[in-house]
Amino acid sequence: MAPFQVIVTPVFIVLQSIGLASRLLGLILVITTFQLPSAVFVMRNAFESIPVEIWEAAEMDGAGPARSLLAMLPLLTPGLLTAGLFAFFSAWNDFFGALILLNNQSQFTLPVIFTSLVNGARGSVNWGLLQSGVVASIAPCIIIFLVLQRQYVSGLMSGAVK
Repeated sequence: MAPFQVIVTPVFIVLQSIGLASRLLGLILVITTFQLPSAVFVMRNAFESIPVEIWEAAEMDGAGPARSLLAMLPLLTPGLLTAGLFAFFSAWNDFFGALILLNNQSQFTLPVIFTSLVNGARGSVNWGLLQSGVVASIAPCIIIFLVLQRQYVSGLMSGAVK
């Protein structure tokens, strides 16, 4: 749960020692690692919101743990979508991780590319290009949120009130 800025140097050294520095796979692993605690927390609340009687009924019907989990998937969908949305939004907006861990300009994420647009030739800024890029980068987040809004809100509320 430490801020990324605190441990960026050890993370970079580890990625360099395993040969994943300056590669997208290394950035993906780092982002996934940092999203795991919040996803586990959200999913724990989603599992806690399912009554014990439903798990017991599945067990009495002869379902094993994997089959019970598969049967509970519709009840866990709001929690899964909430955890997925948090992870997606965080990864989509990641600036510092991509700036530090990647050095190839063709692999940069959109927030890092936008900073290179601001520092144009001789300090000039193409404001039209920059603003259209920002709107284009916001559009997927807004569309995904609007499509999944009902499940997202119910996933946030699951396990809040007993």
